[in-house]
Amino acid sequence: MPITPIALAAGVLGGLGVLFGLLLTFASKTFAVPVDERFVLVREAVAGANCGACGYPGCDSYAQAVVKGEAAIDLCTPGGKKTLDALAQIMGQEAKETAVQVARVLCQGETGVVKPRYEYTGPKTCHTAVGLAGGPSMCRWGCVGYGDCVRVCRFNAMKIENGIVVIDEDACTACGLCVKECPRSVIKLLPKAARVTVRCQNAATPREARDACTKACIACKRCEKACQFDAIHVVNNCAIIDPAKCTLCGECVKVCPTKCIEQLA
Repeated sequence: MPITPIALAAGVLGGLGVLFGLLLTFASKTFAVPVDERFVLVREAVAGANCGACGYPGCDSYAQAVVKGEAAIDLCTPGGKKTLDALAQIMGQEAKETAVQVARVLCQGETGVVKPRYEYTGPKTCHTAVGLAGGPSMCRWGCVGYGDCVRVCRFNAMKIENGIVVIDEDACTACGLCVKECPRSVIKLLPKAARVTVRCQNAATPREARDACTKACIACKRCEKACQFDAIHVVNNCAIIDPAKCTLCGECVKVCPTKCIEQLA
């Protein structure tokens, strides 16, 4: 039975497919780049959130940098001590644990506490709002409250309540995404053990601060005088605490007239 052109063409294509498959198999084995076995172990040990807290685009990039000795093993903050210990064992290094950090909001400008400047009707994003005449509230340093930080948080640690962002410290991994996202730098990474925090960063004059927000720091320096450990000072019209010196005595909290200094339980 004569071979038809269609059958001939099919046979040729099938043969070429087999030939190319063999060539690709040969090339993959001949030119394969060896993979460091530690990469797989490191990749499995990190948090896997691809959050960028380590400074790398994703967990794969960070794992490669660790294996190559280009990155420290303590940069995966979402993984915490568990990840640090695992990477130390894999890389044969000492696990030097650093102070645990959390994100905190340096503002108490809730609805009814901070005074409005105008009624904002634009897109509900913080970046857009602050670009319009400095924002809808009288305070140019406070939380805008439209949740840009909430949208970038990958650990469900943030929410908006009464016009201001609230952070769940137990869920926070200190990845820093919210810090980078906030257009007013209201959110800071602070040591979790530093339980006394100035919840304000208003640099306006005392009169302007008082007119804008009932819980603003008014630079009265009562906290400075009450502190016996030189741990708190007013700088640029706002109190700042040095966590290394603070003993958590709470004296500054007691004398603050606007209650802008908070002591967590």
